[in-house]
Amino acid sequence: MSAHPYTVSNTEGTPLSRDAGAGRVAPLYQHEAAMDQTFVYTPPDFSDPRLQRSPAASLAPAPADGIAPANYHATSNHPEYIKVASGAWLLAPESRMDAVFVVKDGGIEVVEARRLKKGDMVVVGRSENGEEGILVHEKGFSQAAANADKFSFRSRGTRETPFSYSYDALYEILKHDRRHGYIVWVLGPAVAFDKDSRNAMQGLIENGFCQALMAGNALATHDIEAAIYNTGLGQNIYTQQLQPMGHYNHLDILNEVRKAGSIKQAISEMGIDNGIMYACEKHGIPYVLAGSIRDDGPLPETVGNVYQSQDLMRAHARKATTVITMATQLHSIAFGNMTPGYKVLEDGTVRPVCFYVVDMSEFSADKLANRGSAQAQAILTNVQDFIVNLWNHLKNG
Repeated sequence: MSAHPYTVSNTEGTPLSRDAGAGRVAPLYQHEAAMDQTFVYTPPDFSDPRLQRSPAASLAPAPADGIAPANYHATSNHPEYIKVASGAWLLAPESRMDAVFVVKDGGIEVVEARRLKKGDMVVVGRSENGEEGILVHEKGFSQAAANADKFSFRSRGTRETPFSYSYDALYEILKHDRRHGYIVWVLGPAVAFDKDSRNAMQGLIENGFCQALMAGNALATHDIEAAIYNTGLGQNIYTQQLQPMGHYNHLDILNEVRKAGSIKQAISEMGIDNGIMYACEKHGIPYVLAGSIRDDGPLPETVGNVYQSQDLMRAHARKATTVITMATQLHSIAFGNMTPGYKVLEDGTVRPVCFYVVDMSEFSADKLANRGSAQAQAILTNVQDFIVNLWNHLKNG
């Protein structure tokens, strides 16, 4: 059976496509990458007597600004349905971890508890199977197991896992989402520490494979360092040679950018014509630089308030259709926690948010899954090799 990285479906579970009106399921991708699974969303069977008998979800007012009522229901990143007073089951449009549901004007809003206003009507109840009008539908995108044996080898992803399929699927997802989605990259500074990987990331941005970039102060700092000095923390990003007094390079960059007042102005004043930040500024790609307690400088755009950073990042997480995080455990987990596992499109269809974590460390990938981002797919490799491989396959597509 031919298949695709995902096939979106409507809330009745019927596969849809760009020309679904023709009465057939058309592929969302022109190139079929030996897929052995589809991501068809199957909604719950609301004709089930158990769900028919479910009561409407209970509501309780927020007792004060930023305070949830007792027994509040904490959201997940799975599709969640709430039964409202009319008897209808409503799918939360963009559920994400660790928020609450607020029922307002007959609809559902997903709100962080710190953003609650006194009197907001919050869904309460800790069950997940419809008993209290709350249904967590974690198997909406589940695939049939190819091997149902109770015992098998290699059931977990490791550095020995074959990743050819993962790459092929990702190529097709990115080709599709370049025009029909919102691709978010979450980058650690390692991407800027290598000449070829830095060039590859610039190419991906310039060719429409990036709609938003999340990073820290270091990624931007060392990318601009590479643009001026061809170094990363004083080491040549191609020859690996340590440059004399090179440990000053990134500090000098920070000083110059701060003097210019912004990254955009510094690019102009310093005559920068290459790199990741250059490509973002040239093509109007939004970025969020979330600060940390270990930052030098920082750059003028680096956001020091963690909650402000969270809000800025969440705006892009809510739009994301594909997320790729690379070599940054902290930012990967943070962005994973605020990213829904699915997205409801404008026509009402439901598709998964494809989430990839790329790292050499199995621990980093496992930690992301253990923090709730179970949908994350790991590609365990050097991120510099990964991004170059990706660009080599996409640049002529």
